[in-house]
Amino acid sequence: MAKIWKDEDVKLDAIKDQVVAVMGYGIQGHAQANNLRDSGIKVVVGLKKDGKSWNRAKDDGHDVMSVSEATKIADIIHILIPDMEQARVYNEEIKPYLRDGNALSFSHGAAIHWQWIIPPKNVDVIMVAPKAPGQRVRELYLENFGTPAIVAVEQDYTKKAWDRCLALAKGIGCTRAGVIETTFKEETETDWFGEQVDLCGGVHALILNAFETLVEAGYKPEIAYFECLHELKLITDLIQRNGISGMYERVSETARYGGLTRGPRVIDKNVKRRMKEVLEEIQSGKFAEEWFSIYEKEGKQAFEKYMKELREHEIEKVGSKVRSLIWRD
Repeated sequence: MAKIWKDEDVKLDAIKDQVVAVMGYGIQGHAQANNLRDSGIKVVVGLKKDGKSWNRAKDDGHDVMSVSEATKIADIIHILIPDMEQARVYNEEIKPYLRDGNALSFSHGAAIHWQWIIPPKNVDVIMVAPKAPGQRVRELYLENFGTPAIVAVEQDYTKKAWDRCLALAKGIGCTRAGVIETTFKEETETDWFGEQVDLCGGVHALILNAFETLVEAGYKPEIAYFECLHELKLITDLIQRNGISGMYERVSETARYGGLTRGPRVIDKNVKRRMKEVLEEIQSGKFAEEWFSIYEKEGKQAFEKYMKELREHEIEKVGSKVRSLIWRD
């Protein structure tokens, strides 16, 4: 079983007198920088000079500077820029200015696990990965609670890496909920697997196929949208709060029997076999090599052809109309 730390198990002392440079001010950077500052930690924000986040971070009251300048004064360099930009930024703006005893910190393990970044031996390498989008990380902190996180130490040069890692998690607010021990390898491979076969890829493919099945059978697209997409959130909310069996205990008896008996026919052992194939591609590094190679050649255009096809799907057109009846913003 994994080790779990709660708020009372961790002290901020390990980083109380240290400077944390949050590199990036996007979804996670914004939340984590503000939470750390509000926890009494000295925070600076490292950004591309006059980039789109520069003024936002300044307006939020942060000391904002270039990534290289932030690295020079930091004790902990917390890298929260997109995965595929991390290696370039590290090599150009962080690596030349690292000092003995610094900590390189991440909220995702890919760059270290796949050796896109190879840190020197005289720094700590740690990870705090909150298990929620940045907006929720900030919201829960302001509600005097926190987001669970997974934490890891890849390199413990100072022999204080775990203390720093856990203190960082506490400053972000994660120990209020609880943090769970992992490794960079485990976090990277399970994170990518979940995204590809379940949370993003699997869900989107399941929704599209269910929607198409109803529409092709002659049912109205608007009704198919409600049944195959809109109500999905209601079910996932029940699962998140009560577990899968708890969800079944809170839906109608017809939904319970139908789901329990038909669900395994749709998502069957052949699907699981293909999931294992996807996992093997992740574990072997095949997916990482493919993604890195494509991104180097095409950048953000690498997925645009897939996004174009999705935007043009009937479910998106119908969904835009249906959502206008539900949401006011």
